[in-house]
Amino acid sequence: MVGKWSCEKVWEWHEQQGWLRGFNYLPRTAVNWTEMWQQNTFDPACIAQELQWAKDVGYNTLRTNLPFIVWLHDRDGLIKRIEQFLAICKQNDIKVMMTLMDDCGFSGDHPFIGQQKQPVPDLHNSQAAASPGRNIVMQPNLWWQVEGYVKDIISYFSHDKRIIIWDLYNEPTNRMIFTLNGEAAFDPSMDEYSHNLMEKAFSWAREINPIQPLTVGAWHVANIIELTTPLYKHPTDQRALELSDIISFHAYVPKNLLIEAITYLKNFKRPIFCTEWLARHAESHMHEQLPVFQEERIGCYQWGLVKGRTQTHVPWPEIKRIDKDYQSRWFHDLLNEDGSVYDPSETDLIKSFIMQND
Repeated sequence: MVGKWSCEKVWEWHEQQGWLRGFNYLPRTAVNWTEMWQQNTFDPACIAQELQWAKDVGYNTLRTNLPFIVWLHDRDGLIKRIEQFLAICKQNDIKVMMTLMDDCGFSGDHPFIGQQKQPVPDLHNSQAAASPGRNIVMQPNLWWQVEGYVKDIISYFSHDKRIIIWDLYNEPTNRMIFTLNGEAAFDPSMDEYSHNLMEKAFSWAREINPIQPLTVGAWHVANIIELTTPLYKHPTDQRALELSDIISFHAYVPKNLLIEAITYLKNFKRPIFCTEWLARHAESHMHEQLPVFQEERIGCYQWGLVKGRTQTHVPWPEIKRIDKDYQSRWFHDLLNEDGSVYDPSETDLIKSFIMQND
């Protein structure tokens, strides 16, 4: 089995990419990634329109997730739709970070095929479906199916230059669900299972030896650096940082905590990517933080492009409880459903950096 990329190899790869600036992507017509990728609700016309808007803004990369449940029920169809999606991305000069697993099942439901539930009004990402889902994560006797999925997808696209990074597992150990009354709750612990499955995913991917680097994001890192007992020592984060070819993290925090996180992550001596950021109610702002990413040459993927069925323009429930005026501004996302810009000063900033650096 091939091991982790050397520092020399990963820095050479990084230099070839240029400065990557992008977004986490679901089309406005999809309530979750199952709806995005399954046959009856895949919407290439909408995707093509939105990615043209993204190109016009000045983005050159995106991050999106694949659903295990769709692969399990319609492997060949999913492959064809990924091919179609990648072709649209290439037409718009957008490179792809592909995420294979995800513990964010905020709906509380196990993933299912078919018509998805309607979004709960005024609730952030109310129908988010995990991949493969807690029901499988917590049953190691079913992981042979996940192994087949990981190896199949990576093998098929292992030399496809339209995909530039494999993000193997989004937020492993995230146990949060959003209840119908808008509160955040936690299901029974699955931390050990997620941690072990993440390690397995790295091993499975290394067996394939793709041309793309591997990563899993340290998603606690920038949320808690300010605390006396720093959870950036979270064991799953630490193991992800040890195993990853490139360093990635999430940062829904003010600028000072973002800078502290970057300072810490530089200790790993590898390229750094922030794979989730921009949360206006949490003081994660475009004007303050995009210049930091540009100066440090950190690839950055804000959450959301177009306001849509995920309702991620609405803040998390815990923010709604303390900010009674939360509806006066968007939490995530950049564009309205018609392609118009939420805050033109944000897109002007992106375009100004492109003129300076590209």
